[in-house]
Amino acid sequence: MRCRRLALGLGFGLLVGVALCSLWLYVENVPPPVYIPYYLPCPEIFNMKLQYKGVKPFQPVAQSQYPQPKLLEPKYTQFVQRFLESAERFFMQGYRVHYYIFTSDPGAVPGVPLGPGRLLSVIAIRRPSRWEEVSTRRMEAISQHIAARAHREVDYLFCLSVDMVFRNPWGPETLGDLVAAIHPGYFAAPRQQFPYERRHVSTAFVADSEGDFYYGGAVFGGRVARVYEFTQGCHMGILADKANGIMAAWQEESHLNRRFISHKPSKVLSPEYLWDDRRPQPPSLKLIRFSTLDKDTNWLRS
Repeated sequence: MRCRRLALGLGFGLLVGVALCSLWLYVENVPPPVYIPYYLPCPEIFNMKLQYKGVKPFQPVAQSQYPQPKLLEPKYTQFVQRFLESAERFFMQGYRVHYYIFTSDPGAVPGVPLGPGRLLSVIAIRRPSRWEEVSTRRMEAISQHIAARAHREVDYLFCLSVDMVFRNPWGPETLGDLVAAIHPGYFAAPRQQFPYERRHVSTAFVADSEGDFYYGGAVFGGRVARVYEFTQGCHMGILADKANGIMAAWQEESHLNRRFISHKPSKVLSPEYLWDDRRPQPPSLKLIRFSTLDKDTNWLRS
């Protein structure tokens, strides 16, 4: 049986890769739902689909390998240890995992004990001159990494933010061709309140009649080829705006949302996979799997 490989990625700083041998028969035989409602946990939907098709729920396999992308501005290295420790506990258990950390300060990355079959690589990048570059350069860095290396190593790639932590199991129910996550601040808001870029002069412009959800920039991914096309498209939009002296309302996240409107995700993750701990947990969310850390944003941006 041909092994399929998977990669997961983070914001500016970290990549993780995995190869799977038996999962993909299940995934390919079960069409993923186009949208997973925020009020239903994703794993329940996934398992319902599997059982409906007469397929047994997925079990971890011995031969597997995961990659994950992330780029770190120096001050963000303080979050690496907690992120990795939580990932070792909850992220894709039963699989071989390879974390790739992109940072301008490799010496600041702490050593974290990793389980069998789990690796960590630190890749040096140029230090950004302003905090905004951490956002605007991420799409470029991810697409370059895919072109130079990831396309030969993995089949799937997820991009996650390092200033977050895993709180409960995150597994293969998140896989899809192109995966987005609903922003925790807008999962219950009407479309008219979504903070899309509304200026026509920006390539990230979204009309009032457009949009399904407002997606968070801290979690996205999918098959490597689709992620490459997606990040390249976002990067081209950012460059076009820069050439015209424009910065979108929410930088990279604005372009991400514009791109997801034009290129619909095959799977949408509920806010249990992208939560903000400063918000009260609503009754509809039974489990929080991945959430932000409380931090001094002004200091990080200074």
